[in-house]
Amino acid sequence: MKSPRLPIAVQQAIMRALRDNLLRANQQLARNYPLPNLSYSQRGTAAGTAWLEKWEIKLNPVLLMENQQAFIEEVVPHELAHLLVWKHFGRVAPHGAEWKWMMENVLNVSARRTHQFEVASVRSRTFPYFCRCQQHQLTIRRHNRVVRGETRYHCMNCGDPLQPGQFSAD
Repeated sequence: MKSPRLPIAVQQAIMRALRDNLLRANQQLARNYPLPNLSYSQRGTAAGTAWLEKWEIKLNPVLLMENQQAFIEEVVPHELAHLLVWKHFGRVAPHGAEWKWMMENVLNVSARRTHQFEVASVRSRTFPYFCRCQQHQLTIRRHNRVVRGETRYHCMNCGDPLQPGQFSAD
């Protein structure tokens, strides 16, 4: 699926949210961190990613168009917090105590690790795999890792290795 063309008003609202959150953080931390680069090139089911060394935030344009207000209120601060934590504390756990502190005490946003957006519009082709108790859908990336023999996945419920093929309940 091709990414939607983002209206200027949406891009401006995202940039305003980024600037406002960065200003709040710089004031609270007594720092002068620069505005990160912003791109709309995130794909898949992730709403966004923070690229620490590049000082860049990538946002998913499809999910953004479907969840504009949530991106402004949650996703932009979430990804900005990753960058700020990296600059302020160095390399730490991605959603650890420092990130939670940055979200809640500096940016005044609830520290949720993952989004709850509907992702049907961005979900890629999946492959059916089975265990003893259920069918699983593996992404093409995970399927290819299995095919290349790089890894095996196991069911979190019954612990059996996932196998391509037909479901057979015992």
